[in-house]
Amino acid sequence: MLEVNPRASRTVPFVSKAVGVPLAKVACRLMLGERLADMRLAIPASPSHVSVKEAVLPFGRFPRADALLSPEMKSTGEVMGVASDYPTAFGKAQAAAGAELPHSGTVFISVTDGDKPAATQIASAFHDMGFQVLATGGTATAVRRMGVPVERINKVSEGSPNVVDRIEAGEVDMVINTPTGSGARADGYEIRRAAVARGIPCITTLSGASAAQRAIRASRSGESDVVSLQELHGEGARGRFVREVDRA
Repeated sequence: MLEVNPRASRTVPFVSKAVGVPLAKVACRLMLGERLADMRLAIPASPSHVSVKEAVLPFGRFPRADALLSPEMKSTGEVMGVASDYPTAFGKAQAAAGAELPHSGTVFISVTDGDKPAATQIASAFHDMGFQVLATGGTATAVRRMGVPVERINKVSEGSPNVVDRIEAGEVDMVINTPTGSGARADGYEIRRAAVARGIPCITTLSGASAAQRAIRASRSGESDVVSLQELHGEGARGRFVREVDRA
């Protein structure tokens, strides 16, 4: 257990916007003695939309900060992506957080040994979408065994030309890096810092990489609609309860 925080200062506003119910007002009315059963909450059992919360991590403002997450508080806020499906909502959230995903180009992949089986599937998916795949030694070998074309590139510790050189030259459009161990972390630090400096999306988990790949595929089917919260939670979604709470 790292810490326990009896608060919901960021979660409550997000969930309120996602479901269209002002939960803080609901809580106040409960504390004043009203019953939840009497409030007639208009929360749909099966919402027609998906809401994704993404943390805003302004690593570019801190020259020596590592983009690898840890228990430290590095987020300066959150954004919300809303769409009819998860991949599109995820892509919207990334764009709003300042890490808009590329529609084409080159993706660099370097992962720890335990992540290599899953990384080969992700590399294959990016290749099928027309991306060029770059990878360091071990990852490149694993990807090539799956029959996916990949360009092997040097780690930073292996000398130039290496992945950082390619990133700084503007030849990489997205970075997927899940490092472990002191050597890998040292290389990964330089890779992630170069990506942040160039404004390139830098993903440090395979779940995030999979979601990004799905979001890119979804974005190719056409531009998603922009819908305001007022449109999303109209009279049919919130109805009489919101009017009653607003008058309270």
